[in-house]
Amino acid sequence: MSKALIKFIRLSPTKARLIAREVQGMNAELAMASLKFMPNKGAKYIANAISSAVANGGFEANEVVIKSCRVDAGSVLKRFRPRARGSASRIRKPTSHILVEVAKIEKAEVKNNKSTKKATAKKES
Repeated sequence: MSKALIKFIRLSPTKARLIAREVQGMNAELAMASLKFMPNKGAKYIANAISSAVANGGFEANEVVIKSCRVDAGSVLKRFRPRARGSASRIRKPTSHILVEVAKIEKAEVKNNKSTKKATAKKES
């Protein structure tokens, strides 16, 4: 299993988590292909983290699966905007940290999943 961590990305963690949930459990190659066509800003960063995690482990993209894709809140940049009558309102510019863990697909897991699906299908019939 290998990891990649990208820190202090100028993107809201809430927006990034929507994309991270989509790719969890997917094949890395399929995840990167689907992220390439997403219009969201966070898709580019998550795809970059996935490719980095695959390279860190020395794997090929088609032989690994994304075990976890976690987005944590980073520090918040605080800015002020001038308002009426000399007052000011606060602007919060959140940052996020993206952690991706990939693991190699094992043949035994694939066979076990197929056999359990067949067993459950027979029980339902």
